[in-house]
Amino acid sequence: MFKRFVAGTATLLFTLGLTACAPTTPSAPLEIRSGVIQQISATQIAHNHETGVGAVIGGLGGLGVGALIGSGTGKAVAMVIGAVGGAVGGNEIQKYYDKPVAGQQIFVRTSSGVLVSVTQPTGNFHVGQRVYIEGAGTEARVVPQ
Repeated sequence: MFKRFVAGTATLLFTLGLTACAPTTPSAPLEIRSGVIQQISATQIAHNHETGVGAVIGGLGGLGVGALIGSGTGKAVAMVIGAVGGAVGGNEIQKYYDKPVAGQQIFVRTSSGVLVSVTQPTGNFHVGQRVYIEGAGTEARVVPQ
């Protein structure tokens, strides 16, 4: 009975953890505009991952591994140690992957005269280069013509 309860709870929490990683906004329809790069500024791009998801998933994994070890009190101790160890490990792994990456803020004057700013990972662009802007909002990207 206890095994079924732990397995069901672990499955539910794991599913909720994965759901937290799902995108919350629908993607914008593809829009392509052309223009010329006016300015490029170096910047850092921070990740937008949910804080704590690594710890939750690591803790659930550790709990599952701990449930496979021993019996009685030893099993309970193994589950607690596994959950704590997995949570710490998952949190450290998330910190490693959540480091900001080098990026560029690119200002493009479109053919209609509108100035558009797009922030994206560093690319091989220069001022005066003719480019396309694909997408809109946070999904927009600058690509060479």
